[in-house]
Amino acid sequence: MLPNTGKLAGCTVFITGASRGIGKAIALKAAKDGANIVIAAKTAQAHPKLPGTIYTAAEEIKAAGGKALPCIVDVRDEEQISSAVEKAVEKFGGIDILVNNASAISLTNTLETPTKKVDLMMNVNTRGTYLTSKACIPYLKKSKIAHILNLSPPLNLNPLWFKQHCAYTIAKYGMSMCVLGMAEEFKGEIAVNALWPKTAIHTAAMDMLGGSGIESQCRKVDIIADAAYCIFKKPKSFTGNFIIDENILKEEGIKNFDVYAITPGHPLLPDFFLDEQPAIVTKKADSYGAVPELKEEKTQPPPKPRSGAVEETFRIVKDSLSDDVVKATQAIYQFELSGEDGGTWFLDLKSKGGNVGYGEPSDQADVVMSMSTDDFVKMFSGKLKPTMAFMSGKLKIKGNMALAIKLEKLMNQMNSKL
Repeated sequence: MLPNTGKLAGCTVFITGASRGIGKAIALKAAKDGANIVIAAKTAQAHPKLPGTIYTAAEEIKAAGGKALPCIVDVRDEEQISSAVEKAVEKFGGIDILVNNASAISLTNTLETPTKKVDLMMNVNTRGTYLTSKACIPYLKKSKIAHILNLSPPLNLNPLWFKQHCAYTIAKYGMSMCVLGMAEEFKGEIAVNALWPKTAIHTAAMDMLGGSGIESQCRKVDIIADAAYCIFKKPKSFTGNFIIDENILKEEGIKNFDVYAITPGHPLLPDFFLDEQPAIVTKKADSYGAVPELKEEKTQPPPKPRSGAVEETFRIVKDSLSDDVVKATQAIYQFELSGEDGGTWFLDLKSKGGNVGYGEPSDQADVVMSMSTDDFVKMFSGKLKPTMAFMSGKLKIKGNMALAIKLEKLMNQMNSKL
C-alpha cells in the first residue's frame, strides 16, 4: 500500500459519487492527510441493495482525519451541482481537486438497452462529468494544486469494446473525451487526467453486475485510491494522461500487488477497454473466457464442439438433481444454444425432483441464457466461470438475475461430477 505524505492537508477535494465504492475510497485516502472532502452524491437515504449514504461517508471521512461536507447531488441536475460547489467554496474557501467518479452502467446491447437507460448513462457519465468540471473550473484555476481526475478508460477504438454494450462505451468515452479536450484547453492552469483499473475492482455495484463469487477475481478499491493519490501529488504539467492504476503504482515503486487482491494468487478479471497484444488476449480468452477474442474473422468455420456434448452434460445434470436441490433453487432455466447440438434446452428446478430436456419448459422460464454450445459445456464443467462469460459477452442473461446467480452456485457443486 502507498503511504500517505500529508501533501493534501487542507486541500479541498470535490468527489462525485463518493458515498460508497471507489469514490469513498479516494475520499478516505485524502482524508488521512487532513483534506476537506465534498461528498457530492445522491444517496441521502440508505439503498436497499447498496450500503452507504453521504452522511455515513462523512462520518468515516471525519474518523480518518479529514473534514467533510455532504451534499445531495444528482450530477444530471445542474442546479444541484452549482449549489454544492457554492457550499464547498463558502465552507472551505475554494476547490483544489475534482474527481468525476459518478457513473451509470448497463452492459446491454443496442436492442436491449431501453431509452431510459441510454439517457441515464449519457446524462450521468458524459454530461454530468462535463457540467461538474465546468462548475469547478473557475475555482480550480485559483488553486496551486488544480487537478481534475475522471474515472474513465483510455480511448480505445477497437470495435470489440463497442460490440456488446455500445451505449455504455459511448457514455464512458464521453468522460475520456472531456480529459482530452480540457487538458489541452486548460494547459498550464489545471491538470486533467483519467484513471482506469487494470483489473475488475470489487464494489457493491460489481456484486450486482457479476454476482456471487466475483470478488475473488477482483482487487480492492484501495488500489484506485492509491493511484489517484499518486496523481494528485504530481504538478499541473502532468496532464492529458490516461493512467492505468497498476502502471502508476509500479512507477512509485510498488512491487507487491497481492496486498490489493481480495483473494491473493487468484486469477484476476481484466477490466474493459484494455487491449494487450491480441495474441495474449486471445490466449486468455481461450483459457478462462475473460476477454472476447480479438482474432480477425476467418472464412473457414470454427472447430465444432464434440458431438453430443450438450446432451451428455444434461444427462449428468439430471443425475445430480434431488428434491433438496429443487427446494433450494425454485427456478426454471431455459438455454438458447447456438452451434452443433444447439437449440432450446431447459432445466426445471421447480417441479418435484427436477427435470431437464430438449425444447421449451412446460412453465415459463425465470431465466433465459443464450450462449454457444461450446461455452455451455465449458461453463458446466467448470472451465469457464459464468461471471466471466457474462462480463465478456459470451453469455447473455434475460430474466431474474438473482436466480441466475443461484445457478452458478449449483454449478460449483456439480463441477466435480462433470
